[in-house]
Amino acid sequence: MSGVHHVTAIAGNASRNYNFYTRSLGLRFVKKTVNFDDPGTYHFYYGNETGSPGTILTFFPWEDAAPGRGGVGQTQTSSARPAARTSRPPCPRWSRSCDGAPSRLQPIA
Repeated sequence: MSGVHHVTAIAGNASRNYNFYTRSLGLRFVKKTVNFDDPGTYHFYYGNETGSPGTILTFFPWEDAAPGRGGVGQTQTSSARPAARTSRPPCPRWSRSCDGAPSRLQPIA
């Protein structure tokens, strides 16, 4: 097997996470399961329109988790790029949704 199936991160508030990725960025909410190591915690899956492996971004929403601190082994920056061919072009939506957000949009060269 080659490639990445999905990338997982920790989120704070579950509703804010869901609203940002589905409403602001327009990703598909693929499924909701539980964290098998902590069954009291949800595991949210977002992806492209078909939920294809390699497009999946997942989150464990832990409302009371302490804020992360950058350090060795910690991700400092992540990037996302809308697919070239989708039924709805997300770029203008992403630009509007991220205006004023603590993120930076850059055109793809």
